[in-house]
Amino acid sequence: SLSSQAAQHPRVHQLPQTNQLKALMTIIRDKNTKRSDFVFYSDRVIRLLVEEGLNYLPVNDKEVITPMGVPFQGVSFQGRICGVSIMRAGESMEQGLRDVCTSVRIGKVLIQRDERTAQPKLYYSKLPKDISDRWVLLLDPMLATGGSAMKCIEVLIEAGVKEDRILFINLICAPEGALKMLEKFPSLHIVTAEIDESMDVQKFILPGLGDFGDRYFGTED
Repeated sequence: SLSSQAAQHPRVHQLPQTNQLKALMTIIRDKNTKRSDFVFYSDRVIRLLVEEGLNYLPVNDKEVITPMGVPFQGVSFQGRICGVSIMRAGESMEQGLRDVCTSVRIGKVLIQRDERTAQPKLYYSKLPKDISDRWVLLLDPMLATGGSAMKCIEVLIEAGVKEDRILFINLICAPEGALKMLEKFPSLHIVTAEIDESMDVQKFILPGLGDFGDRYFGTED
């Protein structure tokens, strides 16, 4: 199946599929979960995703001396990072990134479908000036077709970011979208919590969790 194909791709990194994660995902997928719980449990998963994403950053060896006067052979992160959120749902992931990396810089990109061409179109982008020197955690909770995310990656590459320094951080992805993204950007990393079965005709992820941004920000009709 496409799901197992995506799961086995060397650049798709799924969170460890533990009972704890499954319990968190069950709460946020449940249509009867109230908004305060949706936000609280989504934030927990987002934090796990950010921590996992940091595992793919390069490190240098570093020796420190402990309070016992003994040297300890450790490591320190080599590169500087920044976040870029794909508005609007991606903004829900900014706090999780700040919880782990306190003064991190966060850029924003707004991409919407052009009604005439049905293609994703860049409407707004505000990126850190030195983004080309940084590793980028690209934030978007739902990856369906991958159209907006791929457009956003193009924007990052045009700004000088190296493709292999982009980590796409995501809660739920449709396997088609993940595979399409990696076909176009083979040195990208995708860090995700769960890979779903497929998409419906309107390109909503199934089983999915509905519209993440609406449920998180409380703007459902």
